[in-house]
Amino acid sequence: MTQLDLGQPDLGERTAEPSPKLGRKRDHTRDPEILSAALEVLAETGYDGMTIDMVAARAKAGKATLYRRWASKGELVIDAVACMKKGDLDDAKLPDTGTLRGDLIAMIRPHSIEDGEKKLQIMAGLMSMLSRAPELAEAANAAIVEPRAAANRVLMRRAMDRGEISADSDVDTLSLITPSMAAYRVLILRKPVDRDFLVSLIDGVLLPAVGLAHPGTDHR
Repeated sequence: MTQLDLGQPDLGERTAEPSPKLGRKRDHTRDPEILSAALEVLAETGYDGMTIDMVAARAKAGKATLYRRWASKGELVIDAVACMKKGDLDDAKLPDTGTLRGDLIAMIRPHSIEDGEKKLQIMAGLMSMLSRAPELAEAANAAIVEPRAAANRVLMRRAMDRGEISADSDVDTLSLITPSMAAYRVLILRKPVDRDFLVSLIDGVLLPAVGLAHPGTDHR
């Protein structure tokens, strides 16, 4: 009788299953630089001319890093636009002027002419992307419209709490007015969104919709 017959465990049975190896945690510290580079390339070349390799070269990052992080050019563009919008609107620092109009006006950020032109080019690239990849429309909405709508909801609920507007106001719908019309102006009409346009939306559309009188003049 051999050792194996006497009950010695087979070598294969003695070998414990290897513990799963944990992958290296992805380093996202360079994401802001990469996303900024993506916006620059998108503005310069348009969506059709843009490639992930071009973004990697502009950001001085390895191509493999980008391909691991973003599975497609469309996903990279969505993240880049979302980052741009987040920079425009810091939810942690929403204004609190004591009135809804004051808060909405205070959220309008001044931009240089150069910034405005660049954003038009970026949004034109985004429109081109959506025409080719309509499945990204929901992600685009989350990146472009939702951040401003979320801020509007906070400001309107605050106005409700102080009794400035009716508690019956349809906040979810009304919060979409300004960001949706701004997106339409940029994406469809290809016109910049400036202060005068936003003030006209606030005074002529949003405030009357929540039952507040038109102020008549803009005290800026």
